[in-house]
Amino acid sequence: MHPGGVSARQITLMPSTYLSLHFHLVFSTKDRIPRVETSRRVRLYEYLGGTLRGLGAFPEGINRVADHVHILAGLKATITLADLMRELKKASSSWIHNEIREGYAAFTVSATARDAVKKYIANQEEHHRTKSFREELIEMLHKAQVQYDPK
Repeated sequence: MHPGGVSARQITLMPSTYLSLHFHLVFSTKDRIPRVETSRRVRLYEYLGGTLRGLGAFPEGINRVADHVHILAGLKATITLADLMRELKKASSSWIHNEIREGYAAFTVSATARDAVKKYIANQEEHHRTKSFREELIEMLHKAQVQYDPK
């Protein structure tokens, strides 16, 4: 018998794998020029959501302002973040005429913070009345303690 009254047989194996892999993804239009029109918003969200599902991810929140997109997505363990972003950007680039930049930002999101990130993503238009994309991204990078080139 294991200390605490639990048999060794009861604690050796878990019958399944449990993961909670959520990412806050951000990418901008080429040269951050405002090109994502409000009239195309719903179709863009549907397209991005379908693309994410096709890649084995779970879209939980998508929003944009004219020059960038925010996505909260859950990932399976079988897809890497780099592969997901490469395929997502490739698919979305053709949809919005090659306007997505090469770079992106991705931040892990704990299960307890998902609702706050969903709310943050949903409020992008209001948020960007007082803060530029550059200011927002720098703030996010600082908060996540990510080193970056200020140029």
